[in-house]
Amino acid sequence: MQRYFIDERFKDGQVTLTGDDARHITRVMRMRAGDEIIVVECEETAHICAIESVEEEVIVRQTGRTIASPELPIHVTIACGLPKGDKLDLIVQKGTELGMYALQPFEAARSIVKWDAKKGAKKIERLQKIAKEAAEQSHRTHIPTVHQSVSFAQLVKSCENYDVVFVADEEDAKVEERTRLVDKLKKVYDCKSMLVIFGPEGGIAREEAEMLREAGVITTSLGPRILRAETAPLYMLSAISYEFE
Repeated sequence: MQRYFIDERFKDGQVTLTGDDARHITRVMRMRAGDEIIVVECEETAHICAIESVEEEVIVRQTGRTIASPELPIHVTIACGLPKGDKLDLIVQKGTELGMYALQPFEAARSIVKWDAKKGAKKIERLQKIAKEAAEQSHRTHIPTVHQSVSFAQLVKSCENYDVVFVADEEDAKVEERTRLVDKLKKVYDCKSMLVIFGPEGGIAREEAEMLREAGVITTSLGPRILRAETAPLYMLSAISYEFE
């Protein structure tokens, strides 16, 4: 059953879908009156709705049936040092499927890519669209927010807004007697928000790692192998899902 998101409330059990969603229903899915879809109201409740009329706009009505939320019990924001190419596209798409709550790009010391204001705005718009499509496909009730890129100093400052912050540090993976990731996750069950920081292709620079430690950030490895910039966030989200769900 197709899923669509709306930013407004149902009025008398009814709502009108317009724009891309209406075109998708009429021209791609070729739905008719009586067909059912899922409409997520204000990223809160997923309602099963029946289509009442199909024209340029699509009018749907609640059936009284809802679907339980599939969201992770903890809000996980992924912070990525700007990587090359389309790697952020993959992180957003697969991260959304795995339960990511938000994405925070940042300018790391080893980031080769730089975003100016114009390029950054277009990138964010594209990534937000990918997040929406992935949220619909994976039956989320929340579309992850893709934030504007920030400096490393701004990222460190933002750490105080989360209950717990981890940084994936490849140097931690080289230590023979390291604490397992699962043991660190077991200690944060009561947390409601988490930030996990990942470097770009070259990883987190030593001076950045030191600044994060001074800010109280917990360093962690993701096992004994060194993962690519686009693989590490997905590994972490999978581990969190396994441990919390």
